[in-house]
Amino acid sequence: MARDQIDMTPLQSRDELVAWIAAGAKPPSEFRIGTEHEKTPFTLEGHHPVPYEGTRGIGALLEGMQLLLGWEPILEKGNIIGLYDVTGGGAISLEPGGQFELSGAPVETVHQTQAELMAHLAQVREIATPLGIGFLGLGMTPSWSRAQIPVMPKGRYKIMTNYMPKVGRYGLDMMYRTCTVQTNLDFSSEADMVKKLRVSLALQPVATAFFANSPFTEGRPNGFLSFRSEIWRDTDNARSGMLPFAFENGMGFERYVDYALDVPMYFVKRGDEYIDVAGSSFRAFFEGKNPKLPGERPTLSDWANHLSTIFPEVRLKRYLEMRGSDGGPWGRLPALPAFWVGLLYDDQSLDAAWDIAKHWYAHERQALRDDVPRLGFKARIGDRYLFEIAKECLALAHAGLRRRNHVDHAGRDETRHLEPLDRMVDCGKTPAEELLEKFNGPWRGSVDPAYDEVAF
Repeated sequence: MARDQIDMTPLQSRDELVAWIAAGAKPPSEFRIGTEHEKTPFTLEGHHPVPYEGTRGIGALLEGMQLLLGWEPILEKGNIIGLYDVTGGGAISLEPGGQFELSGAPVETVHQTQAELMAHLAQVREIATPLGIGFLGLGMTPSWSRAQIPVMPKGRYKIMTNYMPKVGRYGLDMMYRTCTVQTNLDFSSEADMVKKLRVSLALQPVATAFFANSPFTEGRPNGFLSFRSEIWRDTDNARSGMLPFAFENGMGFERYVDYALDVPMYFVKRGDEYIDVAGSSFRAFFEGKNPKLPGERPTLSDWANHLSTIFPEVRLKRYLEMRGSDGGPWGRLPALPAFWVGLLYDDQSLDAAWDIAKHWYAHERQALRDDVPRLGFKARIGDRYLFEIAKECLALAHAGLRRRNHVDHAGRDETRHLEPLDRMVDCGKTPAEELLEKFNGPWRGSVDPAYDEVAF
């Protein structure tokens, strides 16, 4: 998650909330690609969760990374909870259960995304290996119970941990046991944002299937291909889902702001303190009616922080975040930005992708989203299997990246980063189905080999 914003200008009108998001628009020549990925740390010996404290803990890992990289530490009450690259804009942060996240800097090409990822992995290994820490590339921890997982010392997570069980069955699993990879992309105008939001929301289940990679819970198959995606169906439905209003007439920045105003808040940050306001709306806060801060008006920082606690399948901030994919092994990670850049950053592919999805009804989109965690490519919408749609989308992504024509030092364009998805289309299987075949075959009913085979 991003660093909590610091801009203490009190807000006067709803227009300022709209303007803050609208300010994200930029000309296509300035479009960038941001990729974030989470990975689960584990002890190389015994494959246990890694605590925050101690000489071989997550805190020590972050301190080592700080020395190696020279990045600015992000501190909370004296604990190092992340690092920030002042020059490039990248960051390393901790998810609630110690999942280690790289928020990549905004880059121009998928080649640069891959280079950044390779550098990050080399740096992390250099510090982590002597500490006896490895990292797992799965969408969910395959063998640990929720009770076994340590809690990171971040105030916002404490508030979320108390609130989550009130609003869904799986919120704590989402926080403590899942990992995602997401890509963040730009828009050039309000109309461009709306088009990209609609296409990416409707087609998010395609990415969920391509990256489905969480078939195990506590050592056993859980009945799903992406249990991480299933978890999001019952985490906190007031702040997640498929945003049906985005497909209605009149969609734009204002409509999203109105939605966000009514999403319950988690916290307000004042100085180093996180004030628990869980359950009250931003709208009430905006009207000076927050029960914990009576008469006080929110700041731009409060708004930015609030937008980062909304979790739909595609999230609008000052850019669009694709949120439907399970984390995976490092070789597959650049395929996610490659897929979405090919679809969304090329006008021909974007038009063709909208042609695939524009006739779908809200209930069909929802049914597809509901079925994909269990069925993967075998989910259907109308009379079509998702597999056919995925194949079509992949072809569009290839075409879009070819037209972008960004070549690397060896003269290859960005389509080479789609190879992991090409292989899936060739064999017709999601990553999770391949893992389940191993579990039932060479792994002999144990998830333990995953700690070698899908480690970073």
